[in-house]
Amino acid sequence: MAVKHVAIQLDGNRRYAKKQGLNPMEGHRLGAVKAKKLVEEWAPELGIKELTLYSFSMQNFGRSKVEINFLFRLFVDVFTKEATNLTNKDIKVKFIGRLHLFPKRIQNLAREVMEKTKNNLKLTVNFAFGYGSREEIIDGIKKLAHDIKQGKLHPDKIDENLFSSYLYLNSDPEIVIRTGGAMRTSNFLLWQSNYSEWFFLQKTWPEFEKEDLMAVLQEFQQRERRFGK
Repeated sequence: MAVKHVAIQLDGNRRYAKKQGLNPMEGHRLGAVKAKKLVEEWAPELGIKELTLYSFSMQNFGRSKVEINFLFRLFVDVFTKEATNLTNKDIKVKFIGRLHLFPKRIQNLAREVMEKTKNNLKLTVNFAFGYGSREEIIDGIKKLAHDIKQGKLHPDKIDENLFSSYLYLNSDPEIVIRTGGAMRTSNFLLWQSNYSEWFFLQKTWPEFEKEDLMAVLQEFQQRERRFGK
């Protein structure tokens, strides 16, 4: 059974850096290097068609200004350099979340990258950015309520498929991976992962390798997916 969509929580960057005696911010840079390998090499090589990467949560806005500013600079640096490369490799980029909460420079760069890569077909990468699953559901309900109020939609027409179309992400991953050892979902894809297979790895994100992804894919093939039946 081919795996089309894999979602990953890129957790443990700071802990990895501390373990190595590095500045915690260096862990984020190393995590970005690993994400580049995943997106541009491993996923295409393994036939994955869609990735959703938990890159910056709504709760991350509560971190220190020093860390947030570092992450914003890293974002600008990475996507300024990689936009052309992503296009050349036929990779489409989307940002899902409350993008309007970020500085204008980041909003504009994100939109430029999405526009530049929108016709690419080999791989779609959804960067969950300013993302929270409860926030996603609330925003979806607001859009739905607006359409009902405007007479564009009758409440009787609402079902799971319709509601999914009002969310940031209308695609369900077969696999969700969380690195870093934590055993919780942390407000990630609560709607979309209702029947995903979850994998919790002890390795932090900078330690994650292609072999780890291959091992997850192999274990997925051995799991029995009953979907409640």
